[in-house]
Amino acid sequence: MAERPRHLSVRGGEWAFAVVGLPLALLGGVYAFAVLYAGALLSLTVLGLPFVVAALLGARGLGALHRRLVGRLLGEHVESPAELPRPAGVIARGRIVLADPVAWRTLLYLVLRLPLGVLGFVTAVAIPLGCGWLIGFPLWVRLLQPGTRPAGWPDAASMVLGLLLLYTVPGAIRLPTEANRRLARLLLGPARAQQRVRELESARATLLADNTDQFRRLERDLHDGTQAQLVALAITLSLADDALSATADPDLGRLRTLVDRARTQTDDTITELRRLTKGIHPLALDNGLDEALPALAATSPIPVTVHLALRERPHPAVARTLYFCAAELLTNIAKHSGARSAELTASTADGRIRLTVRDDGCGDAALGTGAGTGTGTGLTGLAERLAALDGTLRVDSPPGGPTVVTAELPTRLC
Repeated sequence: MAERPRHLSVRGGEWAFAVVGLPLALLGGVYAFAVLYAGALLSLTVLGLPFVVAALLGARGLGALHRRLVGRLLGEHVESPAELPRPAGVIARGRIVLADPVAWRTLLYLVLRLPLGVLGFVTAVAIPLGCGWLIGFPLWVRLLQPGTRPAGWPDAASMVLGLLLLYTVPGAIRLPTEANRRLARLLLGPARAQQRVRELESARATLLADNTDQFRRLERDLHDGTQAQLVALAITLSLADDALSATADPDLGRLRTLVDRARTQTDDTITELRRLTKGIHPLALDNGLDEALPALAATSPIPVTVHLALRERPHPAVARTLYFCAAELLTNIAKHSGARSAELTASTADGRIRLTVRDDGCGDAALGTGAGTGTGTGLTGLAERLAALDGTLRVDSPPGGPTVVTAELPTRLC
């Protein structure tokens, strides 16, 4: 079934928001103007500051109501701002409220919401009613005027005009609806500084949890793997020592077997230790990303072309994060994308370092998925790790490819 054109359709929630939103818009607008007017009048009296504090708290409550309405009817999720701190003392709490950017932005929202609410109600109710009157104009005239009345060009013109206006109603409703969505996102959510603090706190918590899991895995691997191998090596050397001291004529064949076993166990233990320490700090990074990234690309089963323009040496933590990011992306390409070639580019400019990995695979990768598969959580983990260092991860992967993943970080950590 063919999909209805967008300009001919309107969601029920959008229409309901335009109708139900008018009383709330009027209430909010009157409230905002009354607060500003009364606050200005009372500013020179002892009642001024307490009144403004109470009014700002009320504005926060109205903002929560409008957020729920926008989320329920328009499907636009607006994140709730953080709760206000509650320091000891009435004066301290009053200062917190007066300096609250969320409450002041909510007052601005209520002021701007008023004309949008009126416009939305007009497009959702007044215009359709007018269209009905125009379309039925010939009938209304004959019902109101006695006698017969011949049909004329005004009857046809009113019907055509009514149908044309009715055709534009869905699009007219969506215009104030989209404006309301953007206004709610801009003014009803957390302030940018608060949002940034929340993102950094979340990224830090994720990074700490990830590091805790890594240390636990490292401890388990050392206990169950490396320690067991060292114990086996000690037992082998003890057996060799017993074979040497048991008799004046030791069994050279048995001694050779024990020495060979000890040598193999030593090599296995060294290999295991290198594997474990590689996840803590890759040795390739000792000489910088200029050598580490080409060496990493050389280990990929997919041919990778490397382009580097690293004029500035980044902070060690940034370099380590970028290296692991490149390793994860190349692993995803090899496992999931079906690509035949890939390209890795790293450059620094204006205090930022950018890593771009491109492949010619099947595409359809997104945050929360593995590259090119739609499964896994590798990209989400990378985004969280980058966010902890004030970095970003962008994914451009249309179905059919190509996939381009860009990671950007500051070269210095303040």
